[in-house]
Amino acid sequence: MSVQGTLEFNERSFRDPAFTSNRDAPVHRWVPWIAGYSKHFVADAIARYANGHGIVLDPFAGVGTTLVEADLAGHEAVGFEINPYAAFASQTKLNAHRVSPERLRRAVQEFSVFMGSALSEGTAPRTRPPQGFRTRSPFYSPKVQHKVLLALDFISEQDRPVADVYRLAFAASMVDFSNYSYEPSLGRKVTVGRPEVEDFPVSEVLAKKVTLMANDVAWYRHARVPGRRRDGRVFEQSFFDGYQQIEEQSVDLLITSPPYLNNYHYNRNTRPHLYWLGYCSSPQDFKRLEKMNFGTYWQNARDQAHIDLDPLIEDPEIRQTLDLVRQKNPEKGIYGGSGWANYAARYFNDCLRFVNGARWCLRSGATALVVIGNSILQGVPIPTDRFLASIAETSGFRIVAIHIPRETRVGNSIIDSSVRAGSSNGHGLYEAVVEMRRL
Repeated sequence: MSVQGTLEFNERSFRDPAFTSNRDAPVHRWVPWIAGYSKHFVADAIARYANGHGIVLDPFAGVGTTLVEADLAGHEAVGFEINPYAAFASQTKLNAHRVSPERLRRAVQEFSVFMGSALSEGTAPRTRPPQGFRTRSPFYSPKVQHKVLLALDFISEQDRPVADVYRLAFAASMVDFSNYSYEPSLGRKVTVGRPEVEDFPVSEVLAKKVTLMANDVAWYRHARVPGRRRDGRVFEQSFFDGYQQIEEQSVDLLITSPPYLNNYHYNRNTRPHLYWLGYCSSPQDFKRLEKMNFGTYWQNARDQAHIDLDPLIEDPEIRQTLDLVRQKNPEKGIYGGSGWANYAARYFNDCLRFVNGARWCLRSGATALVVIGNSILQGVPIPTDRFLASIAETSGFRIVAIHIPRETRVGNSIIDSSVRAGSSNGHGLYEAVVEMRRL
């Protein structure tokens, strides 16, 4: 690969892209998310690379950080997202400028009256818990579930814009008053020493959340750069399957962060949201999502005899690194290196599919910024940033630089887990921004 090292931290370097700063930012704070990058990183990138008004694309949109910032700045925002809950969150944010904050505030008052009356009168809810949703212990206690179902009754009676905001407010809050939590993956509160939730002020929490969202809607309508452009769009499908819906060479800037090589199961960790919002009704729905996922999961790859790299991936370092992983810990069977090498091979094959789709969408000379973290499998360091850059360089891109704005990132489970790693040999986790330009 022709790019060696990284840029110095100068005026062209990027801020730390960590998602945590979004927790207090209008609109972005509507939905907590386990991963992603900050609005500041995206805003800086758009200001630097998107001149005038154009199309900004995020092939792995998540909950819409890129899309919201692009729309705010006056660009047409286009995203792809396979997780229906995340796609819904992104689209609801993009629709914020079309929602009346006054109508939302009236709905908050109506909701409080409805809930107070229904609870005092012992009203039986019409809504039923989602069929097919099973957990080891009750997701909600009886008192909490009664309130949740009544709240969903109210939401079902609202017009679409108000209902969408309320549904998103519920989804963003629903785990807080459940018997589960993120530590960081979804699990029972009792397993981490926290008591189950016998009762909770559900209506008060949702009313407060929607009031905050109404204030953010008013801000968004004022802050959004005026101008004629198509409303932001989120395709609820894989970028690999749908990128040709974008006019060839029409995109002016691509900013994204694909799933990392860390086996984190985003779909399973939004399982309650997908069921309670009506997007899933059986485990088969999750198998469908798994098939669309970037790469695959170790659990799906470990039993296969051998998954090889695509022949178009010619970099010998990538092949040598995966061979090294494959040779690790053969005595552990499916928990040894062979399964993890299969997992990594599928991941880099999808890196190739990604850059091919990006080449289709981007105009000549346009920039793609890809935020990606490295990994360590079976004690072997995997520089995913350099490997992605190498794949892109042989697929119609010039690598401008690999920036390292975050030299240390949390995620030691990928290093220390007995099934994933041997000794890390002093290697750590970092986060990179691969800056590449379409030829």
